[in-house]
Amino acid sequence: MNDVPLRVLIVDDEPMARTRLRRMLGAEHGVHIVGECSDGEEASAALASMKPDVVFLDIQMPGMDGFGTLHRASAVWRPHVVFVTAFGEHAVDAFEHGAVDYLLKPYSRERLRVSLDRARAARQRVASGATDHFPERLPVPVAHRLRMVPVQSIDCIVAQLNYVELHVGAERLILRETMAAMESQLDPRHFARIHRSRIVRIAAVTEIETLGSGQYVFRLASGARLGSGPAYRERVRQAFRLRAS
Repeated sequence: MNDVPLRVLIVDDEPMARTRLRRMLGAEHGVHIVGECSDGEEASAALASMKPDVVFLDIQMPGMDGFGTLHRASAVWRPHVVFVTAFGEHAVDAFEHGAVDYLLKPYSRERLRVSLDRARAARQRVASGATDHFPERLPVPVAHRLRMVPVQSIDCIVAQLNYVELHVGAERLILRETMAAMESQLDPRHFARIHRSRIVRIAAVTEIETLGSGQYVFRLASGARLGSGPAYRERVRQAFRLRAS
């Protein structure tokens, strides 16, 4: 798998930054640059049409930022992401969004190779781990045992500090895991991330209330109510087939 060129998309609003990254990537063996984009809107379309293996994605861009770009694209195509930025304060958010690396400008060729190695490793894991296969049950520690929880019994998942809370009917099960890791284990045909700290099972939703600014309130069959985040508007619309208002 590592002999197959890594298909890369570059997204940065600064021409000089794109030129430098293109030149450095062009000198690396096994890298094929499929395109360049200067803003989030252009990048969203390119991700859907080109389906690259990895995107080197700037965070701070005019209009739609890097996180918004990734949210919009995720329902169509989820590449491995290396966030590229001059600001270190976004690192926690970047890894919460499932980034394989966080490349801080200015970076060296050696540091760029680390990002490429991580992207290749991530691609290899997907290729060897049965692509598009999602577990039917999740192991959750309860006392001194592991309880095998059927995925389809989970109504929603809510982040709580450094762990997540699985809502299974009236039960609340605790799992020390990140939201990004949880999302990667759930079939997007059945689960939707509606907020940075909330995931719902689509079939568990009985009502959706539309609010302003692209936000929604979801009522679940259990009676729970969950609000969405404005940055997840496009993902919510696609998951629930909602028309733009």
